[in-house]
Amino acid sequence: MLKILIPTLMLIPIAAVSPAKWLWPSILAHSLVIAVASFSFFMNTVETGWTCLNSYMATDYLSTPLLVLTCWLLPLMIIASQKHTATEPVNRQRTFIMLLTSLQIFLILAFSATELTMFYIMFEATLIPTLIIITRWGNQTERLNAGIYFLFYTLAGSLPLLVALIFIQKYTGTLSLLTLQYPTPISLPMYAHKFLWLGCLLAFLAKLPLYGVHLWLPKAHVEAPIAGSMVLAAVLLKLGGYGMMRIMTMLEPLTKELSYPFIILALWGIIMTGSICLRQTDLKSLIAYSSVGHMGLVAGGILTQSPWGFTGALILMIAHGLTSSALFCLANTNYERTHSRTMLLARGMQMILPLMTAWWFIASLANLALPPLPNLTGELMIITSLFNWSWWTIAFTGAGTLITVAYSLYMFLMTQRGPTPTNIMGLDPSHSREHLLIALHLIPLILLILKPHLIWAWTC
Repeated sequence: MLKILIPTLMLIPIAAVSPAKWLWPSILAHSLVIAVASFSFFMNTVETGWTCLNSYMATDYLSTPLLVLTCWLLPLMIIASQKHTATEPVNRQRTFIMLLTSLQIFLILAFSATELTMFYIMFEATLIPTLIIITRWGNQTERLNAGIYFLFYTLAGSLPLLVALIFIQKYTGTLSLLTLQYPTPISLPMYAHKFLWLGCLLAFLAKLPLYGVHLWLPKAHVEAPIAGSMVLAAVLLKLGGYGMMRIMTMLEPLTKELSYPFIILALWGIIMTGSICLRQTDLKSLIAYSSVGHMGLVAGGILTQSPWGFTGALILMIAHGLTSSALFCLANTNYERTHSRTMLLARGMQMILPLMTAWWFIASLANLALPPLPNLTGELMIITSLFNWSWWTIAFTGAGTLITVAYSLYMFLMTQRGPTPTNIMGLDPSHSREHLLIALHLIPLILLILKPHLIWAWTC
């Protein structure tokens, strides 16, 4: 574990002392080395327990894919952010890189924590750099409003979790994930168990987010710079799913009766957010709402408490992290040229940037879960586990799948096909940096078809 954490910590002094000319290349090279080194975690994964274990940190088959995704994302954010920060003073560029690095450090510590106290602290610590990135480097004045939404939705959900963790510590004497999987019975009044269950899950449902507590996500995505949108979509939302999976082990007897309203809300959210996507004119807002729908499917899979549901949720989280981050990068390439997120004002791009259209096509197909991509594997496993939980869920998941196909094709056709407006004829050509960025998102997604067992050890 330290072979990843210590080099990541070293990125901060490197960003502080590197000459301005070599700032971005040195950080990019260093972060790529860390990303490649993180693949070694796959070599140590065992199906029965923890590896890389020390007093505070460990990895297992649940945290390893998310840790590798976190490390893989930092060089991609560095590549994506070079253009929009190029006009800023060097000190601000250094600050921006340090914020991205600190965010990766907090995420590594959160995904590898063996104590729920440490996990909670790191879960909350990710708020600070993300909030600064959104409110300082966002595009419009609404970024302050988006930052407030993001902060208060997450904090309001997290406070009940803090109370629940203190309560569990008092009654069980431990918050270690190594021992909480062997729960000790807690004698409580009739309704106290139910409030404890709700308190444990509310923070993660707001972070995921579940439909109903999702309003912060479209605002944060639309106003964030490209690096903020990438890390939000790819990793920060997955903290919610990861936390749910971890804490479910000690809530098991209650989940069977208390999960009904949340599964119904998640399934209803898939249909509602998909319908909202079909009415969107803002490209980033459409991608953000599609994330809410996919995360609703993840929440449903986790709440069914079955091996297939857990495995499908983990696969979909990894696949969606790469797909949605790639879509935000593609939306950013359009925005950097047309300076508008409105799809009607930037259509017909196929005639101007044909190779970028090929990337759009692959990313859109991944978003609608085309076989044999991992997106389809995850969705099918979740749909199967939900059908096994209750047969009527097939109506919601089936309708949600059809709507997902509809808005994914709508997004592709609106941005790439049709007549090209006269105001965008003289655009810059696409750059090698942008093609490399999208390739580093989509090639790992395609390669996961060949070695899917890296991210689905739950059913092995």
